[in-house]
Amino acid sequence: MITPDFLPALNRFNLIVRKRVTSSFIGSRQSTQPGRGSTLRDHRQYADGDDFRLIDWKVFARTDHMYIKRFEEERSLTVHVIVDKSDSMNFGDKVTKFDYAGMIGVGFAYLAMKENEKFRFCTFSDDIEIFSLRRGMAHLAQMIEHLNKAKTKGGSNFLECMRKYKKTLGSRSLIVVVSDFLVDYDQIEEGLALFSNHDLKVIQVLDAQEKALALEGDLKLKDLETNQEIQTFITPQNRQQYLGKLDEHIAKIEKLCMKLDADYSLVITDKPVFESFFDILRSVKR
Repeated sequence: MITPDFLPALNRFNLIVRKRVTSSFIGSRQSTQPGRGSTLRDHRQYADGDDFRLIDWKVFARTDHMYIKRFEEERSLTVHVIVDKSDSMNFGDKVTKFDYAGMIGVGFAYLAMKENEKFRFCTFSDDIEIFSLRRGMAHLAQMIEHLNKAKTKGGSNFLECMRKYKKTLGSRSLIVVVSDFLVDYDQIEEGLALFSNHDLKVIQVLDAQEKALALEGDLKLKDLETNQEIQTFITPQNRQQYLGKLDEHIAKIEKLCMKLDADYSLVITDKPVFESFFDILRSVKR
């Protein structure tokens, strides 16, 4: 169950964006386009037809040459929240990975709403559900309602879903992808690369039990996505092999994010959501 109880604690935070954004909306973000914002970009020599109000008279007094000020035009930021709802996300005792991922996504949407930015959310598994791009509390409430009613289902067709979502993007945006990423690495690599021109945040959500595999002995295991069951006996050696493969998979995703200049965070569901959210924002590269 996704509850908004932790959201007021996020009021001290702002969306942290490392890359300049481009958009046709006036807002509070720096754009790659020159304009008439409040941040001075540089100067260039005055030419006939330029707005004389932009002449920097202090520079003229020092150099006896007329230069005009060029500013960074301020634009708004569009936030996209993409949450995995494949069956592997339906794992956990006190809270499932899907609910935890949903709360992380809602946190980013809340920060966008707080700053009057537009945001869009979607859920994906073997296919993708994409909602409208809007602002405001009503849109946030719709997001929470959808996530609470959503049922995890199917496997994760990660690459195809990311291809479909890419078609909805316009200007450079903040893309937040929240998943357990327990799919073939090649899909992850190609899917995340589609967003390499955006400010990309990759958040991997794992349950404490699957991260540590604190199991031993004769067990029956069930694949949540295929429903296939296997009878197995877990030895300490098996456990070490599993942990080694999982750590290798995590390391490959983290290395990929470094290559794409994306922010990567690994969160475990036994940690309070607010603390994980704080760690995610703190991990942003400057």
